[in-house]
Amino acid sequence: MRETLREAKDTLVPPREVGPLPPLLIVLTVVTGLVDALSYLELGRVFVANMTGNVVFTGFALAGTPGLSVAASMAALAAFLVGAAAGGRLGAAFGDRKLLLLRVGCTLQAVLIAAALVVAAAVSGLGTGERYTLILLLGLAMGLQNAVARRLAVPDLTTTVLSQTLTGLAADLRRFGGPGSRAGRRLLAAVAMALGAFSGATLVLQVHVLIAFAAPLVLLVGVAGCAYRLDRPTRAAGVRDEVARPPHPDADPGPVGPPDGPPDGKSV
Repeated sequence: MRETLREAKDTLVPPREVGPLPPLLIVLTVVTGLVDALSYLELGRVFVANMTGNVVFTGFALAGTPGLSVAASMAALAAFLVGAAAGGRLGAAFGDRKLLLLRVGCTLQAVLIAAALVVAAAVSGLGTGERYTLILLLGLAMGLQNAVARRLAVPDLTTTVLSQTLTGLAADLRRFGGPGSRAGRRLLAAVAMALGAFSGATLVLQVHVLIAFAAPLVLLVGVAGCAYRLDRPTRAAGVRDEVARPPHPDADPGPVGPPDGPPDGKSV
């Protein structure tokens, strides 16, 4: 138990050598729970982050299960894949600077969810067109998040998928011969998603659906702002290193000529 608590603490307040990414990804895991609760409860039993659920729902819908839609699940899946492709492109462009990648990814996500909020606020009731627009916008946002988190490659913090995390929690227990389950971090990821789902459901069912759209938007803006602030010392250090770097020995020293003044010290 003590080791589990220590791992959870180190995830939320990571040591300097670990870097600042784990707590930021925990916040994005909360975002996943919020958005999936919103999409499932408000957009007609469809997930925009949990693609395993959408594939299963598609099978159920094909079998004739009432209340499920093949078209909605396929729309969410297609949008997720496009968002993931965009996230992969960002990873290729900014992968060497992880905080910059996180900031750009969260900013684009925030734009997509802000657009979804505008669509939801502009209509008095969700028709088929508005519903599919929201599914596409949210699916794009969550595919982007998943691809960025994959590129960041922080162990056990994928932000959208918990199956492997929970499998490792049980399968890696030392008492069963495993290497150690990192239970603190893995449990924290599960709790974060459950907290997001609980909060999203509460906002949709008991507060207002627009607040449910606004909550993940606020969290994304916060993560992007933190990534920007944490990346500033890195950028400043890079500038200082560039200024202080001595000239390359093969660099052109410029034109070489006799010193100013008459040769051999003779006066004119």
